[in-house]
Amino acid sequence: MLSAAEIDAAAAALDEAERARVQTGLLSLKHPGMTMDDAYAVQAAWVKRKLAAGRKVTGWKIGLTSKAMQYALNINIPDSGVLFDDMAFEDGSVIPEDRFIQPRIEAEIAFILKAPLKGPDVTVFDVLNATDYITPSLEILDTRIVRVDPQTKQTRTIVDTISDNAANAGYVLGGRPMRPDAVDMRWMGAIVSKNGEVEETGLGAGVLNNPARGIAWLANRLAQYGMGLSAGEVVLAGSFIRPVEAPHGSSIHADFGPFGSVSCHFR
Repeated sequence: MLSAAEIDAAAAALDEAERARVQTGLLSLKHPGMTMDDAYAVQAAWVKRKLAAGRKVTGWKIGLTSKAMQYALNINIPDSGVLFDDMAFEDGSVIPEDRFIQPRIEAEIAFILKAPLKGPDVTVFDVLNATDYITPSLEILDTRIVRVDPQTKQTRTIVDTISDNAANAGYVLGGRPMRPDAVDMRWMGAIVSKNGEVEETGLGAGVLNNPARGIAWLANRLAQYGMGLSAGEVVLAGSFIRPVEAPHGSSIHADFGPFGSVSCHFR
């Protein structure tokens, strides 16, 4: 278990890495016994720093919802991170070239809540009742921690990802807002292109067989810490595609068919 000083030092290193756009080393290498609880404590300490700097929480993201990503990190549950006001980009936005380190894109269904959700025992039906609307979205991922240690070649683990705010860096809402009971989200999919070439395709069923299940999982996990989801918050339910690399000059377009599209461009 990490000490309070080690947790604060890790949060400070992540904060500086994001500001300077220079990645910090693997926490899993520095603290081999680090647990997921330690990682969420680091994330919480970093969130506290952002709030102290004037940021406002606008919602949450759920990650690692697909079996493929869970197998890759040897886990069997999702993870979560916090969305802030400075992470929101308009549909079609041009992202400044000095904003991110190694941006990648995922396609997701975003839930906008009209009522609070607090566990334990939140169900999919509770999620649908608390949701104002759902809409297509892109999540912008970034890694403030190196993906691979240059010396040992060790790759980052789940504790690195969680500490790094679940790799979240931004989000774009677009497409056509819909009531959650007006569409079968399992069949809500997207064709994701980069610079006009199709990179990934996927369906909402890839997210725990129903994206609303991820929202219920998050509400129940937060209940362990006396927390919950609030009305007006945006919750990104988890990606149903593999991350698409988005280096300088990348135009990303996600076509959700009858549900509209969402895009952004990295200068």
